[in-house]
Parts: sequence; C-alpha cells; structure tokens
Amino acid sequence: MPTTTEHPYASFIHGIEKPVRYLGGEHGAVVKPWTPDIARIALAFPDLYDIGMSHLGYKILYGIFNGHPRLAAERCYAPWTDMEAALRERGLPLVTLESARPLRDFDVVGFSLQFELTFSNILLMLDLGGVPLRSADRGESDPLVIAGGPTATHPEPVAPFLDAIVVGDGEAVAPQIVLMWKTLRDAGVPRAERLRQLATIEGVYVPSLYETALDPDSQRVVVTRGTVPEARVPVKRAFIDDINKYPFPHDGPVAATETVFDRISVEISRGCTEGCRFCQAGMIYRPIRERSPESVVETIVRAVKEGGYDEASLTSLSTADYSCIAPLVKKVMAKLKDEKVSLSVSSLRAYGLGEELLDEIQQVRATGLTFAPEAGTQRMRDVVNKNVTEEQLMETAERVFSRGWAKMKLYFMIGLPTEQEEDVVGIVETGRKARDVGRRAQKGRGPAVTVSVSIHVPKPHTPFQWCAMDALEDIWRKQTVLRDAARKAKVELKLHESLGSTVEAILARGDRRLADVIEHAYRNGARFDSWEERLRWDVWQAALAAHHVDIPAMLGTLPITARLPWDHLDVGLEDGFLAREYRKALANRLSPPCGKVVGQFIHHTNLEDAKADTRKLVCYDCGVACDLTGMREERFVYLEQLTARSRPAAKEPVTMTPEERRPRAQFAQGEPRRYRIAFERTGRAAFESHLDLVRLVPRVFRRAELPMFYSQGFHPKPEMIFTPALALGIATLDDFVDVKLAVDVDPERLPELLNPGAPEGLRFTRALRLGPTDPAISKVIDVTSYVMVVPWSWLHAKGMADEAAVRAWIAEKQSGPMFVMRTAGGLAKRVDVGAYVLGWSVGDEAARAQVERVGYAGSLCAIAYDSKVTDAGAVRPVEVATALLAEDAPVRFIRTAQGRRSPEGAVWSPMELERLRVVKPERTVTPDVASLTPEEAG
Repeated sequence: MPTTTEHPYASFIHGIEKPVRYLGGEHGAVVKPWTPDIARIALAFPDLYDIGMSHLGYKILYGIFNGHPRLAAERCYAPWTDMEAALRERGLPLVTLESARPLRDFDVVGFSLQFELTFSNILLMLDLGGVPLRSADRGESDPLVIAGGPTATHPEPVAPFLDAIVVGDGEAVAPQIVLMWKTLRDAGVPRAERLRQLATIEGVYVPSLYETALDPDSQRVVVTRGTVPEARVPVKRAFIDDINKYPFPHDGPVAATETVFDRISVEISRGCTEGCRFCQAGMIYRPIRERSPESVVETIVRAVKEGGYDEASLTSLSTADYSCIAPLVKKVMAKLKDEKVSLSVSSLRAYGLGEELLDEIQQVRATGLTFAPEAGTQRMRDVVNKNVTEEQLMETAERVFSRGWAKMKLYFMIGLPTEQEEDVVGIVETGRKARDVGRRAQKGRGPAVTVSVSIHVPKPHTPFQWCAMDALEDIWRKQTVLRDAARKAKVELKLHESLGSTVEAILARGDRRLADVIEHAYRNGARFDSWEERLRWDVWQAALAAHHVDIPAMLGTLPITARLPWDHLDVGLEDGFLAREYRKALANRLSPPCGKVVGQFIHHTNLEDAKADTRKLVCYDCGVACDLTGMREERFVYLEQLTARSRPAAKEPVTMTPEERRPRAQFAQGEPRRYRIAFERTGRAAFESHLDLVRLVPRVFRRAELPMFYSQGFHPKPEMIFTPALALGIATLDDFVDVKLAVDVDPERLPELLNPGAPEGLRFTRALRLGPTDPAISKVIDVTSYVMVVPWSWLHAKGMADEAAVRAWIAEKQSGPMFVMRTAGGLAKRVDVGAYVLGWSVGDEAARAQVERVGYAGSLCAIAYDSKVTDAGAVRPVEVATALLAEDAPVRFIRTAQGRRSPEGAVWSPMELERLRVVKPERTVTPDVASLTPEEAG
C-alpha cells in the first residue's frame, strides 16, 4: 500500500469531503503483494463508501478472495461529486483503497447490483477507472467486468456494459470465474473464447452470446437463444444448499468513518418463509437456509473482539423467522452483555414476537423497533400475502410499548395492486391505533410512532411482475390523501420521493434498449440517482425521450402470457407458480408461510416442544423442492446446540411502569482509573474527522481487551476527553486523550498494547496514570504549536527567493493589522490573528525534522509558530496562513505540540504532571468529549 504522500490523490485529498472514503488503511484491510501469480478482482460497489462498507455480500466475498492463496480482492466505491470533479480536472483515474491502482489494472472488476438506481454509477466507475463502458469495446488486455446481486436476476438494461453476470449465490462461482479468466488470459486465449468458457459455469450469464428479438405481446426485447453451444437457455442460478460451507467472516476492514450500519452485522439465514408477493428477495433466494447458531455466536464474539465494535446485529430477510431466534438472542446477549456491546435484531415482523424474545432484546436496547405491516387494511395485507391481522399488530404494539420502548416505525407501501382510497387512509389509521395503544400502555403522552410510506415498484420474478405501476399523478394524489389524514390524526408521516421510484420501475422492467438511455443519462449528469437530492429527473426524461421510450407503456400492465426480458434466467421457481400467486392476490387470497405448520407464526423455542409437534410443514409447491424432513431435523440440531432443551419456566408477572422497565445500563466496573495517553496522527489517520476519532479510540481499546469505564443511563458511553479538534488533513505529532479504564494497567505498556489494533497512521507513544486531583486534559492547554508547510514554488512566485525573504514578508505582515473574516452559521466576524500568534520562526532544524517525520515530500519551507488557546477559542491554522502569507497560499499544517505556557515562555507538556500540579491554570477550555469542533479549530 502506498504511503499517503505517494498516493495519487495526495496533493488535493485534503480539500475533499470525507477523504478517508478514498484512502484505505483501515484496521483489518488486506493488502497482498502485486505479483503475476495472483488473480486480482476489484470489488466495485456503485455507491458511497459510507453505504458499501456495510454491505454483507461484499464482506463475504472479500474474505473468500483474500483467504485464497491465488486470489486477491481490493475495494473501490463510487466517488462523490466533489471527488469526481477533482479526478477529471487532474486527469486521474479512480483507484482501489488497498493498492491505489486504477480499475483498468485488475484482471476482473466485479460490481454489486443491489438497486437499479445505481446503474449510472456503474458507468461512472468504469469511466473513471479507465475501462471501456461497453463490453463490445473492450480489448484483449481490458479487465473482465462482471456483476452479481439481486438485480442481476433482471440485468438486461445494463447487459451491454457487462461481460458476464452471476445469477444466484456468488460464493463458489465468483472465485472460479476470476481464476479461469486469468488462467486463460495468461495462456493467450482470445477474449471471445474466454467468454465462451465462462458461460460453461452454472450460474454465469454472458449477454454477448445470446440473440434477442422483440416480443409482440410484451413489446419488450427478450433473449431468444444462445449463439454458441456454451450459451444455455435458461441460465440456471448458482445455488449453495448449505451456507455453513461459507462461514460469515469475523474479520475484514473496519470503516474509517461512520457508515449507514456502523456495527458488526451477521447474516443468520438466507431466503424467507413468508412469501410476500411484492418481495423479490423472498422469491429469488428460496429456500430458507440457516447458519448454525454455533457459528453465529462464534462469529459475533470474534468480530466484536477483533473489530472493536460496540454494537452487533443479527440480520436476514425476516430475522424473527430464524428457527431458534429466541434462544440464539439469549445466547448472544449472554456473551456480549459483560462486554458492554448492544445487540439489535433487524427485519422483525409485527406479529408473533414472543414475550421471551421481546424481554431478551429489551435488556440491551429499548429505544425503538421497526415493523413492516406494508398495507393499511386487512384486504390489502391479504393481497400482498402479509400473514398478519390488525389484532396481531396491536397486540405486538401493546407488548412493545408496555416494555418501555420509546419509538416505533411502521413501514407501508402505496401503489399495490387493487388498492383503493380506503386502503391508503388505512395506513394512517393503523399508525394512529398503534400510537393510541402506546399512550394507554405508557399512561401519558406515549411513544413516538412514525409512519413511513414508500411506493410499490413491480419487480421481476415476483407475482406482481405483471402489474402496472401507479402513474405519477396517482402517486401524488395518494400522497396528498396521506398528508391530509396524517394531519387530522396527528400522526408523524414520512413519504418517499416518487420520481426516483418511477425511474427504478422503468429500469427494473426494461430490456437491452435501455442501455442507450442509461448511457445518455450518465453522459448528461446522472449520478447517485438513489439519493433524492441528486436525482436528475429532467436528465432521465430527456434520455428516455431521445431514445423513444414510452414511459406509460414501460409502467403498464404486462400480459401473463407474454415473454419478459428476464425469462431466460432461472431463479429456481417452477413455471406457473408466480402466475398462481398473482391470481390469488387478485382474489384477496392468502398463501400460508412455507416451512411452518399451518397457523404457526413463530418457531418452537425449545427441543421438547419442537419434537412433540409432529404436524406437517407447509410446502406450497414453488418448484424449489425443499427437503422438509431435513429442515425439521436441522432445527432440532440447532436447538440442541443452544441447549434449549425444555420450555423455559414462566416468569412471575412484575408490576412496573414502562419507564421503570426501560433498562438503564448497569455495569459492574468498580472505580474508574484515569490515564492520559499521547498519540500521533499522520498519513491517512490525519484525514479522519474528530468524530471519527471519538468512535475509533474505544474500538482500539476493545481490540486490546482493555475495558473502558462507561457512563450509566440509557445510552452508556466510554468516558474520555480529547484535546481541541483539528481540521481534516492536519497531522499531529503531540495529541492527547484522557480515558477512564475499569482495570489497572501499567501505563508504560499501554502503547504496546494499543498500537497493534490501531489503523494505519495512528500511533500511541506514551501514557501515564492520573491522580484523583489532576486536571483533565481540557484544562491544561493554553498554547498550541504548529508548523506551516509551504511549497517553495508558490513562495518564489510571490517574490520570496529564500528564508530571509520569507522572514521579511512575515515581519511586514505583522507590522500592520492582522485581521481576517471568519464565517460561521451564516454570520461573519473579524478575528485578530495577531492577538493569538505568540511567535514564529522560519526554517529551523526542528521544524524541518518534523516535516520529514510526517512524510511531506517536495521542496518545502517550514514556518513554525505558537498560538494561544483561550476561553473564547483559538485561531484557525488557515487563518494564520491567510494573515501571514495570503488567502490562496497552498499550505499544509502539522500540530507539533500543545500544553501550558510556563512563566518563562516554555510549553509544558500535558504529560509533565509535577509541573502542572504546581502552577494553577489561568484559563480553561470547556470539558467536552468532542472538545472544539473542527469548524472552531480550523
């Protein structure tokens, strides 16, 4: 991995929003040597780092590839608009995080197709990565471009941009593709023949090897036949019958900045038993496959230790339907509770939640739960096959709110087939009734209930794939109905943006002709279309019009007998199953969940009850051919693994108010031990924000197995205090944090214990034990020292030929007023820089050594200065540069020291406790875990 100064983005990355998105160096990242014997894939996620770093599929593949001796995987994410502009301005490519190599250098570039609204970002990444956009334009030396994920089951709109597509589970197929491609290329096999060989792998679809034609009934371009023997029709999905063969990774890169799901999430099952008719994932991932509870518990425990996470999550399409979810939660919580790690359970459905499961979840998290009733009336819930009644919804609400939960979010959809206005109004009514249940249960104002309403998009491979999507006018009318009803009922309502859903539907139901539309939209500015503030509806309208795409026709009803653009891809469902479910939906008829007995909402939580229940499990003949006997036997094994052998004893009812039932964290941690630790942040670590540092330090302590002392209350936090924050990109050689630990440790050993778990660029240098009366770090700093680093090329352009000329320039500046304007919160104020700067020097040896130590390269001038820190704050380094040099000076900064100014003018380090104890501080900085904000400190 190149150092930050060698990185191709080194000269400008400090001016980019969240630079750590592009630099790598995280704890757990794998960097393999770039040798010719290793086949390399760039895992390209077509969205921000903040989103992609939470994606479970990429975590699995990253671990599989890098665990193979002949394979290596590196990561790359879509650059935000400011980074794209910077790259284009400088003619630089998009590079991976591990080696900073452009995408064009890899054997394979692999995209994740999670969502249709990321299609334009695929083109963005290929374009910036130096890879021709279209498969037909790629030459012999260009990388293979592949894709997988749920949207890969209907890929025709992006098929011309992809060389090969993985349909189904990718764990076994993806490594096989990469190894075959490199082997054939190294052997001199032509690209066209390599693609034919890839098509022999089950689950691999090579679009260029198929003919297409317009179907007269659907008016869609469909795949008709393969042009070579290797191109089979249909293309059967890749399928892993036992996901335990591919353990979920406990290691891997830990994000350098906050991500959308900033925790360790573990997939506990794949597939779903419920059969919701709108849900594509529930259809294409059949049958349900569960990870063994032993492996889940082991993965979470190891991931928490190695990654340093303070929150874990069990996740799947419907976590409550994991066959032994209650004893699993109990077992995981028993492992995590003493580690001060909270547990969340995703994708809970709003019925059948047992008292035992609710009580277990409540022990660590009692703030809010999310459920998805999907529809506001019973008729509509039957249409979508949501096996839940309003009575069950309200019963769950009462159970939840009586246990002290403060928030509930309910997810619904509008635009479902056969929907009437009373169904729309019923959405708000359901939210109102849940809120009223909460008010009664909590005897007062009650909890917050939020109703969130999205727009139904008919997806391929679902029973609703033939349905029309609501026109924009109908969506807007229904949203108005919702707003009016919510206002009258005083229900909090959140609505999703309608234009994005329309583009999503067109791309989901489209054919290969839409590739021209996507490229047209991309070349005219379409980027990050899933972000409401970034969607360019005008651009998409123009692209559709330019290629004569009829929007109403794309959104309209499709004949059941027609051929569709995704029919050549076999996801495992038998012919006729989806049509049968569609007809049942139109008749308001339910289908029972599969893999359960009729009428059963939750699985048995103990072996005794599970074995006593000999009723048949439901199978409604979708074509997947589940082994129901094996499924039942596996559940017995899993309950035995969790030692859930008999029914738990009934708990005596306890009369408590909901507020009393809300658990306040109580940890047996004894008396706190105070330590002060010095550290450096250089290279990549200098680009992490102060808030990222606040998140990072506790994780380093967890990795070192040094328990921190936590606050008490609903949201316990590790107790620590930092020095004033720095702006992004400012290296620091003398930073400090005061922490409280729950154990005694030799302070001399703290750096060696902490550094192995620190990310690149963060290094702990020394530590000491604080006494009970020693002031906090925030109270002992009244001066900071900086080195301002300026390129000689800029100084020469300003007429400063040498250090003497620089001294003369600064002296002249200091002889007059040194005011700069500072803008914050829309208000401007004048700052007297001269009142803060205590002294300066140009080119002294210590400053030069510090510049070299940080790794700044080139012909540079080092200007050192000291600056006051007062009760009112401090002057920003960039303000000093503006006052002493010029507003446009291309400067970099190093914070070299901070402490208390002695009567003689020396700077006493916060580590010199004996001196600090003698002199009473003349000023203080307000103690705050985040100290000064980056905006205040510069």
